[in-house]
Formats: sequence, C-alpha cells, structure tokens
Amino acid sequence: MNLGHEFLTLGMSPLLLLPLAGIIRQGLELSELRARAKEAARRKEVANIKSAPLSQAHPQRLDKSPPELVSSKVSGTSSARKDSSPVKALESIINVPRLMSTPHTAEQISALWTTYHASRTGGTGRGFICASVPIKLYNKMLSIGKRYPMFVMPVPREGSSAVSPEGQESAAAHEFYFLQWDFHAPPLPPSATGSDPFSRAPPSSTTSLPQTATVLFTPLQEYKLRQSFATPYLILTFYPDFAHTHGIVLLRGEITPSTATAPAISGKDTSTTRFLLSQIDAQLLAMGVQKFYLWGDESEDSSQKGNRNAEKLLRQFHEQPEEFSWTDLLEHARLTS
Repeated sequence: MNLGHEFLTLGMSPLLLLPLAGIIRQGLELSELRARAKEAARRKEVANIKSAPLSQAHPQRLDKSPPELVSSKVSGTSSARKDSSPVKALESIINVPRLMSTPHTAEQISALWTTYHASRTGGTGRGFICASVPIKLYNKMLSIGKRYPMFVMPVPREGSSAVSPEGQESAAAHEFYFLQWDFHAPPLPPSATGSDPFSRAPPSSTTSLPQTATVLFTPLQEYKLRQSFATPYLILTFYPDFAHTHGIVLLRGEITPSTATAPAISGKDTSTTRFLLSQIDAQLLAMGVQKFYLWGDESEDSSQKGNRNAEKLLRQFHEQPEEFSWTDLLEHARLTS
C-alpha cells in the first residue's frame, strides 16, 4: 500500500460519529486526557518493574507499554525479540540474513516488503499496511514523536452529517482516534549470519541503530472509558534494521482482527476475517502520522504554512490545551488530505 511520496512505498465494530458541534458540546478536556495517559503509563511502568525477575537482563530497556498492548492484541505478533523489547523481531517476518548475504538495493527491499504484505490474509493483504521510510524522515518523526508522544486524529465519515444545536449548517461527522508513541531499544545491526541470541553486549555507539518505535491508535471515546485497557485498533511499527546499510526504515501496520471472527492466519482461508478498522481508515491514520509528525525542512512536499499549523496543534495539545482548537485540527487534516 502506497502512503504517498514521502513514504516511498508503503479491515468493524460500531463507530462513534462525533460532529464538530458535538465535540465542543461534550467539552473534551485535553488536560484531563493527557493526565490520564501519563498516569496510565506510570502505572504500567511500575507494574512492569514489580513483576520483572531480579535476574532480568537489560532492566533499563523496560518500556512504558506492556507487551500485550504491542503484540498480543494483534494476530501473528506473538514472537518477541530475544531481548526485553516487546516488539516482534524483523527476522521473524522476513529473512534478514538472506537479504544481507546477497546484494539488494533499498528499492528492492522495499518492493519485497510490499509484496510480502500483499500476500498476507489469503493473498488479499487485508489487515496490514506497509511502507519504507527514508532514514532522514524517520529521524525527524522520531524526534518530534519524543517531544509530543500523544495526539488525536480525525477520520471523516462520508455520508454522515449533523446539525449543531444553534441550527447552523450541518457539518461532516468524524471519528477521533487517540494515538501514542512508544520507543524501544534499537535492534542489533543485521548480518548475513543472523543475530546471536546469546549475545548480551550492547552495540557500540558507532554501530547503534536508531530506536525502534511503535504508534498505537484507539478510538478516543474508548480510550476515555478504558484508558490503559483500551484495545489498540491499529499498531504501526517502525523497523530501523536497514537504516545504516540501506538508508531506509521499514513500516508495518497491523490492524486488530475482530474477536467475533477468526484471526488472520497466513496459508488458511481468511476471506471471512473482519477487522476493527478498514484498510482505508488505517491508511488515513498512517498518513496522519506523516502530516503531523513530519514538518520542518525535511518535509519538502508540505507548505510552510501547513508545517506551522501541524507544529502549532501538537504544541497546543501538550503545552496549551486551553488554546487547542478542534476546528483548526479538522481544517488542517482537510487541507493536507
């Protein structure tokens, strides 16, 4: 699935439709939302520390989000890396040693990545999106994501409309998704022989890869009700394994299957598998990460005004919630779609 020029190459429960007027009327408190998210992250970190065995290696790699949020919620993500990271290793998805043992360009790896995901779910590709991101753009998003790790993104609902209580002209309805970045230890540099599962020596600073990152999306209303127990509908994982050798970071998006249907299992008939999110909505959310977390000089295709608006909205959401405007958010999302 292609996510646009800057991302060189890149499935349903009842939806809560929130007209703009309804959002304002409900008075979503951003400060309260942010406070809940920080408190949930703190509780998870404390719980992880308490439950960790004394002999655990790399205690400094404990992540804010528990493994079940990043892996167990999505079919096919039970294989975790051999260190303390909850992220599924890239070698468990594609044959990294084989790619490293024979000459491959960045474009060829990107094409193989796309072809692999297109073959999932009975050859339909449903339940997955993918992309390859130039390392320069990934580093920029990583930096902004660390500064502003939480945000909300609107997804339009065509054919839905609402009339404000003041009798104003009907406005298109949107469903809002809460997103959260999490950052994990970088993987070991790839090699033709594969990584050593018994090696505990951290890579030197000269060979260390960028951090692995995940972005979790869940409906805003569900997050407000369930907080850390909310089900992620979409998980984006950035794999920096080829950052130094090929200058790209592989992006994998996994849509959570509906519990009412069988999970997506490769090689089996999954034509009836349903997902909590449609392919189009998943692509819109992934593109939203690009819109709001890729501004500055590196964002060549974005206007200077669009960059300033994205930066302003992120900053207000985190630092000046009283000034955050839902109208401005919807307008920026519309203009950059």
